[in-house]
Amino acid sequence: MALRHFLTLRDLSSAELNRIIERAQELKRLQHTRQVYQPFVGQVMGMIFEKSSTRTRISFEAGMTQFGGSAIFLSSRDTQLGRGEPIEDSARVISSMLDIVMIRTFGHEIVERFASYSKVPVINALTDDHHPCQLLADIQTFVEHRGSIKGKTVAWVGDGNNMCNSYIEAAHQWGFKLKIATPKGYEPQEKFLKEFAHCVELVDTAEDAAVNANLIVTDVWASMGQEEEQKIREQAFASYQVNEHLMSLAHSDCLFMHCLPAHRGEEISENMLEHPNAVVWDEAENRLHAQKALVEFLLLENQK
Repeated sequence: MALRHFLTLRDLSSAELNRIIERAQELKRLQHTRQVYQPFVGQVMGMIFEKSSTRTRISFEAGMTQFGGSAIFLSSRDTQLGRGEPIEDSARVISSMLDIVMIRTFGHEIVERFASYSKVPVINALTDDHHPCQLLADIQTFVEHRGSIKGKTVAWVGDGNNMCNSYIEAAHQWGFKLKIATPKGYEPQEKFLKEFAHCVELVDTAEDAAVNANLIVTDVWASMGQEEEQKIREQAFASYQVNEHLMSLAHSDCLFMHCLPAHRGEEISENMLEHPNAVVWDEAENRLHAQKALVEFLLLENQK
């Protein structure tokens, strides 16, 4: 059987993704009731970080520890990856000593190349093109608060970035409609819009996206590596802030999510994280539970 990885949402079927969401909720209940569940004692996760992180590192490391295993933090500053060793060589060596690897990096081709030479499952914990782990947490959060997301309308407001790309794939995998509002020149990649035209619509304004939405999602205007563009982006995105007015255009029970960290006064209004329909803190916590379900799935699938 071919080794299973999780580099984008399309690496799993819709049925498998739903199994992971259901399992994430079960694992959350176990953790909240302090029931010990340690199926992976003695197993080790390698965590390769070329981009800084708060939620990703804590959730994966805590999750593997709760499973009875352990996790090793590897940064490009501390390994040969940062000194020019070919990815293919590093993948062969690192994967020979570990049971599973997660990578948070820049170019998506890095995780693809690593996975093609790895002996163990590889998880994309964020690249410039995709952020599939965040989508698992987001979908889990929606399901917990509103039930199935199938047939619902989701509004993406802001940059056509890696999160937007993963929402496009999620619309296809989970069967919801995605309306994307982003300034000219900041749209998601054309290949994604064409491939998923059956479930994705590019609209002109944030207001157009928000009307009748069941979920509104946004992200920072300038992602890691784009700090020099901050002032230019502030001007371009000025009318794409998620605020109380935008929420009033959506369904009355419309949820609001943000993958964090958030910049109050920029992509969101000052009090948006405290909005009655904001579920950002549940969304953040669910990174732990959704990723534990993913790790369990991959480790067990690859033992077959």
